[in-house]
Amino acid sequence: MRALLVVAHGSRREASNDEVRALSEAVAARDTGLYDKVSCAFLELAEPSIPAGLEALIGAGMRDITVVPYFLSAGRHVAEDIPAEVAKVTAPENVRIRIAPYVGRSGSMADLLLEQGRTTA
Repeated sequence: MRALLVVAHGSRREASNDEVRALSEAVAARDTGLYDKVSCAFLELAEPSIPAGLEALIGAGMRDITVVPYFLSAGRHVAEDIPAEVAKVTAPENVRIRIAPYVGRSGSMADLLLEQGRTTA
């Protein structure tokens, strides 16, 4: 069973956290069967934490978990903090947890920015 965990920073502004939750739901709705479950977690300031999110997925029977940092650049959070939070989880031997490249590194980012610019033109 495969899962995708979208990891965002987290905010004191609950509406911002709700946007990430809604994005995760939209990804799940668009998924064509690659993942059995899509959820989100937060580095700080919101719940669930990264370890709690991973443990929930493991508890739900997920055995192949991909963590996607929902960040635009490879700052300290991407390079150090997220891997450190993932490392806090001791996964059973039959569970694989991988960290994907951060969202800003996607080859689609330039097209996305151009498309966003078109919405104001």
